[in-house]
Amino acid sequence: MSGRAQARLGPRVASALGGLADALLPSACALCAGGTGASGSPVCQACTQQFLTARGARCRCCANPLGAADTGMRCGACLADAPAYDATVAAGGYASPLDQLVLRLKFGGALALAPWCARALREAVLATPGFALPELLCPVPLGPARLSERGYNQALEIARPLSALLGIALHPRLALRRIDTPAQSGATAQERKKNMRHAFLVAPDMLARVRGRHIGVVDDVMTSGHTLNALAATLKRFGAARVSNLVFARTPPP
Repeated sequence: MSGRAQARLGPRVASALGGLADALLPSACALCAGGTGASGSPVCQACTQQFLTARGARCRCCANPLGAADTGMRCGACLADAPAYDATVAAGGYASPLDQLVLRLKFGGALALAPWCARALREAVLATPGFALPELLCPVPLGPARLSERGYNQALEIARPLSALLGIALHPRLALRRIDTPAQSGATAQERKKNMRHAFLVAPDMLARVRGRHIGVVDDVMTSGHTLNALAATLKRFGAARVSNLVFARTPPP
């Protein structure tokens, strides 16, 4: 089924039809085009091992790569200018070939990739020493125009299965995007930061769920971190005690 067809049908119907197709047709790995066996996974075990299992040291705050001797530490940038969020876990790096999977999920309607991303993210969360699980999950929201255009929120599509895998409650509308910000892809770091000013708010009926809680923010990709920082700052302004980012892929620093 094409990505456009999936987007027109909606995520739930497309997921059900995709599951039926997987049961009736042989599956090919989205990365190497080899068989995935009876697992029904869009990515074979060999590719998963190759591109996701070997995780190097990362800053515990922003998840940028560190030297092996600095495992569990904060990077110099986070020490010099601490972001609003407290921790970040990334399943992998936003580089070839994983970046192509993200693009297919984000812009091509390949919703079958979302549960696989969630499983990879769960493994990364459980493998991170000393990481405290959030009390609830919140996907990075899309603005109304972007959501209408795309037909789904890729962050929410990852957050749904991740919620079930980790046993953490998901609140899809805990945070709202108050303005339709320009697309962040292709923007400079300063443009990204400016775009995200005053972009988010906490839904009025969710205020009691935010106060004093540890909130896990789910997204597909973390690039400059300005979007996640703006959302974390908003959550903390409304009383969140701690904010951790759970992202499938982290873009390496320039």
